[in-house]
Amino acid sequence: ERGLKICVWINPYIAQKSPLFDEGMEKGYLLKKPDGSVWQWDRWQAGMGIVDFTNPDAAEWYKDKLRRLLDMGVDCFKTDFGERIPTDVVYHDGSDPVLMHNYYSYLFNRAVFEVLEEKRGRNDAVVFARSATAGGQKFPVHWGGDCSANYDSMAETLRGGLSLCLSGFGFWSHDISGFERTAPPDIYKRWTAFGLLSSHSRLHGNESYRVPWLFDDEAVDVLRFFTKLKCRLMPYIYSTACEAAYKGIPTMRAMFLEFPEDPTCLYLDRQYMLGGSLLVAPIFNNESTAQYYLPAGKWTNIISGEKIEGGSWRTEKHDYMSLPLLARPNSVIPFGKVDDRPDYDYADGVEFHVFELSDGACAGSDIYDTGGRKVLAFKASRNGNEIVMEAADVSNGTGAGGHDRQWSAVLRGVERAVSVVGGTAEATDRGLRIIPGKGITSVRVIL
Repeated sequence: ERGLKICVWINPYIAQKSPLFDEGMEKGYLLKKPDGSVWQWDRWQAGMGIVDFTNPDAAEWYKDKLRRLLDMGVDCFKTDFGERIPTDVVYHDGSDPVLMHNYYSYLFNRAVFEVLEEKRGRNDAVVFARSATAGGQKFPVHWGGDCSANYDSMAETLRGGLSLCLSGFGFWSHDISGFERTAPPDIYKRWTAFGLLSSHSRLHGNESYRVPWLFDDEAVDVLRFFTKLKCRLMPYIYSTACEAAYKGIPTMRAMFLEFPEDPTCLYLDRQYMLGGSLLVAPIFNNESTAQYYLPAGKWTNIISGEKIEGGSWRTEKHDYMSLPLLARPNSVIPFGKVDDRPDYDYADGVEFHVFELSDGACAGSDIYDTGGRKVLAFKASRNGNEIVMEAADVSNGTGAGGHDRQWSAVLRGVERAVSVVGGTAEATDRGLRIIPGKGITSVRVIL
């Protein structure tokens, strides 16, 4: 009724007092010792056993328990643990216990993902997994585990996430403000900006609730601001998600993926590209100082509108409502019209922001519906003082397209035009907004 989707926390361990323990033991579904008895441990759940996913019947038994939860209305599962696996055990299929440290997590997440595909459909299945190995990218999403609530750990978290994304994983998340202990308000607010500019965002911790009003009033404002910004950026972020799914290019990218010819980008681990067009440089200190490297070209901070010439290192001061969030030159960033939820009709009322389009350049952006189908293709090209913008319906009857959805464009930093053919223009504090006529798919602007 409230439009919420529910994710339930699970793991592959079963406490001895659970009725499922006796059932699993009687059917031979739990890991065994060499003498044939069930392997047990007290360090997480008293007398716990571990499901043996190398046994197809055990995997099916576990999946059946999850089906009951899905029938109640659960939408997805957080698959915690899976990497804490003993070596003094015997597997159903004879697997080497030493080699199972990685592979067990694959089997665990695969079983959960398969039942989600079965019950929710192929395009709507998602887990939120901690453990992973090669092949685990097929069962997204993953998060970085139990980081600490300090700036060093925040920086380590980004480094680890970029490493994961360089290893074939398309999506990545982390516990905003750290998991272990409670962050001071300063770290909470800085990590909030970083977290909301990640592919997936979660407030989570161990010793206290992570709701912003428990930190200070400004934390509420910061969380609200960056949540609304992310919602408006969802047409862009979701297009990068589709690119990750279809092409294997991660949503959060180490700088050298986008700038392989720039040697300075080879070692950068405190900044990243969100998709191919947005540079993010989180702030990792209590002095409000951002230090980052900006590749060549004229970049635009999409929050402040400031234009910055690249090709050098930068040191800047930022309040909590800001950070280096820079649009790449010769790029198009689509902004949605909704700022209070992440899933909506991204093509309806989309506003394409065109940044620093140089003479002879062409830039574009594709809009997808929430089913992963491309519905609108936009491109802008410049020849001298003429800019042509086109939006094409590519839905083929499967979704919202250019002909029945009103779109607009903003030429960032442009103050006026000599003429506009196919639409009208209005000046804004961000640049010249171009509004095409009804049913018009191509607009020509003379500067």
